[in-house]
Amino acid sequence: MKSFLIDVRNTLVPGYDTEHGPLPPLLVMMTLTTGLVDAFSYLTLGHVFVANMTGNIVFLGFALAGAQGFSITASLGAIAAFILGAAFGGRLNSRFARHRGQLLSVATFIQALLLGASVVLAVLTPRLVSGGYRYALIGVLGIAMGLQNAVARQLAVPDLTTTVLTLTITGIAADQTVVGGVGSKFGRRIVAISSMFIGGLIGAVLVLHVAIYYSLLVALAAIVIVDVVITPSRNSNAEWTKA
Repeated sequence: MKSFLIDVRNTLVPGYDTEHGPLPPLLVMMTLTTGLVDAFSYLTLGHVFVANMTGNIVFLGFALAGAQGFSITASLGAIAAFILGAAFGGRLNSRFARHRGQLLSVATFIQALLLGASVVLAVLTPRLVSGGYRYALIGVLGIAMGLQNAVARQLAVPDLTTTVLTLTITGIAADQTVVGGVGSKFGRRIVAISSMFIGGLIGAVLVLHVAIYYSLLVALAAIVIVDVVITPSRNSNAEWTKA
């Protein structure tokens, strides 16, 4: 229990993780954003994710098999947008490879612009999102989440990829010392899993019971907070800023 609490503290409280500085709690916030955005996309744009590409690959197979409620074009559109965002994220990774603070600051600023555009689109669209609004939202959100995923990968904070939890869940069991593992960072991994779960829960409640755009609005607020917190670090020479 003590090691679990230490892991949680080191993840959520900047300053304890000297290797990664303020990045862990900020990436937790971005993981929360993933849950919010995917709740919106799945519940309002049809059976499609804009952050979880594993799901979209499976959905594409369902659609090709003729399963009801799945769209070939929506799945392909989400995958294409995500790839475009990831490619742009790769460009930022190259441009700011030597300073993780600058990289995250620029990336979250751009992501905030994309999420802001998605909020506007969601406000303008009718309750049943279809046609051009649907594909515009898939495109904008897919680019935003592809960018986030590429940048999180470059930042390389263990167990905080912000979008993928399969390996995180696997590591909880496979790395346990009782099965011969090297020891699981159980606390950090639980924080990552919990943040996406909470994001999905909040997003679903907002979409189903308030207004469809509220989930995106909260996601936008979370990314703005990350950007505001990280921006003062752009000129820092602290050890954690180095790639």
